[in-house]
Amino acid sequence: MMTLRIGRRHFILGLLLALVMMLGAPACRPGGAPSQQIPEGESELQGTIKVSGAWALYPMMVRWGEEFQKIHPRVRLDISAGGAGKGMADALARLVHIGMVSREVRPEEIEQGAYFVPVAKDAVFPTTNESNPAWEVLGEQGIQRQTFIDLWINGNTLTWGEVAGTESNDVVNVYTRSDACGAAETWAKYLGGAQEDLAGIGVYGDPGLAEAVKTDSLGMGYNNLNYAYDATTGLPVVGLRVIPIDVNEDGEVGPEEDLSTKTRAIEAIGSGVYPSPPARDLYLVTQGGFQGLAEEFVRWILTEGQQYAEEVGYISLTDAQLREALGKLGN
Repeated sequence: MMTLRIGRRHFILGLLLALVMMLGAPACRPGGAPSQQIPEGESELQGTIKVSGAWALYPMMVRWGEEFQKIHPRVRLDISAGGAGKGMADALARLVHIGMVSREVRPEEIEQGAYFVPVAKDAVFPTTNESNPAWEVLGEQGIQRQTFIDLWINGNTLTWGEVAGTESNDVVNVYTRSDACGAAETWAKYLGGAQEDLAGIGVYGDPGLAEAVKTDSLGMGYNNLNYAYDATTGLPVVGLRVIPIDVNEDGEVGPEEDLSTKTRAIEAIGSGVYPSPPARDLYLVTQGGFQGLAEEFVRWILTEGQQYAEEVGYISLTDAQLREALGKLGN
């Protein structure tokens, strides 16, 4: 009888121990991203938020992460850039808690469970080399949309003389992105196509495309706002010039079309003079719905975090957009 009682006691203790271990072990989401359920009664947020995706949103996300960690020092942010395509794929596969996407979310992605909110606004800008022999003319008259279509969509071989109306016989060297990204998708959409329709020499990433044009005096490419302009000076990054778009096609760059500084570019986006696309909303995406720490972080971005958008070089969402986005989060 004594042996039996001891066996029962061990059995019960074993069950209790197993239950404690199960409750205490960190749960994982499919694909390896850790669960973010916040313990009941826990006053201080803690844990890791994994984020990947669009180069366009990366500088803003880093700043948001820094400010959020000042408030919640026990939260770790793991943020990496790799293009909007990667951000979407990682989020849908639950490899990250949040994906950064710099293009419209596609219907098929929504069918796969993509849940998203806008968090800021910026734009894609055409660029050329600062030593381009046609720059003096380009800076005064800009380039019309049809010329961009001829270069990137139709794949026409044009000289800088044909583009700028000069006597130059130098051929325009066109560059594009090799990675699935929002910048290329947005630029292509402005030109009436999709990323796969864009002609040009493929280069990986926003920094890579900027570097390619910086080293080619006859090059033309496109970059997101914060890779086209220097964060400190507010001028185009050294080696680049931002090509103004002759939106009204009057043959000259008006004051409202001037993109010579980051401030003027942001004003053109905000006023609607700069077309949309290539101006666009930037999104955060997850699989199914934001949960735990990720939800708290996104809620903070849509409230307190908006104050940092213009400081970093982005445009804040409208009040209506913010209300709608916050309504998509849990109570």
